Amino acid sequence: QVQLAESGGGLVQAGGSLRLSCAASGHTFSNYIIGWFRQAPGKEREFVATIRWSDGLIYYSDSVKGRFAISRDNIRNTVNLQMNNLKPDDTAVYYCAAATWSTIAMRTAASYNYWGKGTLVTVSS
Repeated sequence: QVQLAESGGGLVQAGGSLRLSCAASGHTFSNYIIGWFRQAPGKEREFVATIRWSDGLIYYSDSVKGRFAISRDNIRNTVNLQMNNLKPDDTAVYYCAAATWSTIAMRTAASYNYWGKGTLVTVSS
């Protein structure tokens, strides 16, 4: 099975930026859809962004659109999430997840089969 590992979380002031990375082992991302989800304290896990590896199809949640950018690195077999103009409401544990290439509901957490352990992003005011 594919194993996912997130990195790049940390503490940043509002308006700042962070870049998260999701690395895979066991499989390449070639046949997968890679999504980013987040879960803040006391809240349900929510969709952030996703990319279909095969053709680069991308979706963003309304809350991050225009601020976050998801991208793929074919050489390093990683998916990155560039987060700009961060807000305190962005504070959460961010998870990388993988779904099969044929997944239709790319913005739904239940569609994803594999999950990383998460990386904490804290945005101070």
